[in-house]
Amino acid sequence: MKKIQSVFLLLLLFTSIGAIAQGNPGNVTISGKLIDQETKQPLEFATVTIQKLDNTTVNGAMTDMNGEYSINIAPGTYNIKYDFISFKSVVVSNRQVNADTNLGTTVMAPDATLLQEVEIRAERSTVDIKLDKKVYNVGQDMIVKGGTISDVLDNVPSVTVDVEGNVSLRGNESVTIMIDGKPSNLYGSNLADVLRVLPADSVDKIEVITNPSARYDAEGGGGIINIILRKGKAQGFNGSVTANTGTPDNHGIMANLNYRGEKFNVFSNLGYNYRNSPGNSMTDSEYFDENGNTTSFINERRENKRKRKGYNATLGFEWYIDSTFSWTNSVSARNSNGDNPTDTYYYNYNADGSFNNTRYRFNSEDEEDRNFNYTTSFLKKFDGDGHELKVDANISRSTDDENSQIRDMILGSTNPDDSSIERTLNYEEEKRTLIQADYVLPFGENNRFEAGYRGSFTQKDTDAKAQILDENNEWQQNGNFSSMLEYNEYVNALYAQYGSKFGSKFSYLLGLRWEDSNIDVNLINRDEYNNKRYNNFFPSAFLTYEFSEGSSASISYSRRINRPRGFFINPFSSLQSNINVFQGNPDLDPSKTNSFDVGYLKKWRDLTLSTSAYLNITEDSFQFVRRTEDALPGQTPVTYSTPINLAKEYRFGFEFTLNYNPFRWWKLNGNFNFFRVETDGDYTWTYTNGNGEEVTDFQNFDNTAYTWFTRVSSKMNLPWKMDWQINGTYNAPQNTAQGRSLGIMHFNTALSKDILKEKATLTLNVSDIFNTRKRKNYTNLPTVSSYSEWQWRERQVTLSFTYRFNMNNQQRMKQERQGQGGDDDFNMGG
Repeated sequence: MKKIQSVFLLLLLFTSIGAIAQGNPGNVTISGKLIDQETKQPLEFATVTIQKLDNTTVNGAMTDMNGEYSINIAPGTYNIKYDFISFKSVVVSNRQVNADTNLGTTVMAPDATLLQEVEIRAERSTVDIKLDKKVYNVGQDMIVKGGTISDVLDNVPSVTVDVEGNVSLRGNESVTIMIDGKPSNLYGSNLADVLRVLPADSVDKIEVITNPSARYDAEGGGGIINIILRKGKAQGFNGSVTANTGTPDNHGIMANLNYRGEKFNVFSNLGYNYRNSPGNSMTDSEYFDENGNTTSFINERRENKRKRKGYNATLGFEWYIDSTFSWTNSVSARNSNGDNPTDTYYYNYNADGSFNNTRYRFNSEDEEDRNFNYTTSFLKKFDGDGHELKVDANISRSTDDENSQIRDMILGSTNPDDSSIERTLNYEEEKRTLIQADYVLPFGENNRFEAGYRGSFTQKDTDAKAQILDENNEWQQNGNFSSMLEYNEYVNALYAQYGSKFGSKFSYLLGLRWEDSNIDVNLINRDEYNNKRYNNFFPSAFLTYEFSEGSSASISYSRRINRPRGFFINPFSSLQSNINVFQGNPDLDPSKTNSFDVGYLKKWRDLTLSTSAYLNITEDSFQFVRRTEDALPGQTPVTYSTPINLAKEYRFGFEFTLNYNPFRWWKLNGNFNFFRVETDGDYTWTYTNGNGEEVTDFQNFDNTAYTWFTRVSSKMNLPWKMDWQINGTYNAPQNTAQGRSLGIMHFNTALSKDILKEKATLTLNVSDIFNTRKRKNYTNLPTVSSYSEWQWRERQVTLSFTYRFNMNNQQRMKQERQGQGGDDDFNMGG
């Protein structure tokens, strides 16, 4: 099986490398801009060809994200031809060019006849590579049909999602997730659950920003991932409905409906889903005494039956008060509930390997999440050059109610002391308010000034109880796993940045952000009150050099912060296992990162290459440590996993991303990331052992690890209007201070076909074809050595059906072109 997987990955990797060609520069420049006649939007990646009068091609280029082009040629008389798929070609004949010439704005009209006849359908690139970000267009990815946002992220270049739902960017989990430019925790306090509930079909595109500028929130030492949800842009009533079914149970229906008039736009997103995500885990442990002698063995086997149903609804209204002023309001609500019955077996063996007994633990867990979110936004455009003011306000309320009852027993035993009944009660409530204002002022030829304010105010209360049923059938509190946590976070921020372009080659962007943080972390049940008040400056600097059309390099720097939240600080999470327990740390301090990045971008006609080298230096970085402490005399020691602040982390790496279109019907993209992580720090802790003695333990966490991961995707347009896509991902092994994680390889594939005169699409996808996506770890501690595997979700097969209202292929492509533009970032030449 491993050989087959390796062959799959190598075939995909080899086919992602193409030939590189480059034209010769001349001594005069032809420049201009292309726009869509109907939408007035710039046409990105349109082809501009310079030909002699005998139609011999001299040079050519593609337009950038603003629809602009610039081509170097020798002086002379030429024919200039503009081509863009699904548009009528435009030709400027017998144009004499003896000096630098700007041809102004050229308007291109859609070719409706060509659209009806073409069989290989035009599509935007799945991955759009820019110097400062990568934009992943979800609409063309069949792999995630019927899935969740978590599935979408796991197919994005540079991004990985582990089996627990934790998101990493370039292997760094200190990443900020945003939804429509706003913090994702506005949609719920448990990020992994939010990403697993919201459907993939609600996502338009994903922006990956590895080194954000000062205009962005400073949170997230590893960068920012911005999830942009769908909003209708086409005139009149249009939209789509997607229904899916699968095995294990994966059933749902999703509707994106929109009505747009001259003065307003009403958009909605409605969905229901029911999912069963069975998973499993195993841990084989060998325990030692203080002299290193084996005392016992325990083999733990766990099966999860995660069943969940969820509802989500968003309704929004845009009012175009006049041509320069718009007001948008939206309300969203989400409810998700389910159960996760978990069976855990502990097979206990004596020191000599002989069988002792089997302990069985059953955890019946029920959970309900509710979220309400209201957003209002004003946009005032002062002129047509990007001079604007935008003001946003957001109010969010979330609750998470999780309860479980746990029965623990030794199978075959009649001793009452060999069984117990426990329960956990966990209730979270979060209130969040966000106010943000951004002002943009372009001036002069190539200058731009930006400034803004952001206020983020969060209040979160967590009441977690663990109780055990005594011999009198009364519930007694277990103080070791009970807590009442109050978390208040108030962050006010101001920023300003200035960008300019001098000459035809250099551009720069300089910014400074100031954030004032006032944070309370209070353990009410222990009378522990802790206030953390600090303010910091976060500078950023970007410099770009454009070698030629489609070829540029950049160097950037930014300073970032990562504040601990959620389960990182919550002392108690769950008791699915009572010998391997995760425990948060309320005393965690924020980590701060200095991030450096050097990038290069090159675009050819059929190939785009983006590569970068990066260095992150993080102070007080979060590290998960495992420590073993005795429970009660004669019982198995408990192993705790806890995040702590270590002294320093150095992360250096390089990555490259390739987009290659060898033919119009075949698209390839690949991403490779290699990095080195060095940690420097020690950890000392004190605990009371089973004999009531206070014990101090110490561990040196100095460690250097090398690892890499790669992802390759191939998509083909087949005859009969069918598409086929396959993705392969490999995460290499990595050493840690306490053990080693093994490599993980998995593949996904999908097949789709347009039906009903191209008004509908039928898609079949298989996630984790070989059922190999499992986290595997070796852990070595002084008192225990273990090997573990964990599979959060088993192989999934999903069939989905999408029907589009009042939207044929031509309208689809027009809507996609309108969505190509679209961010307010300063253009750094990419």
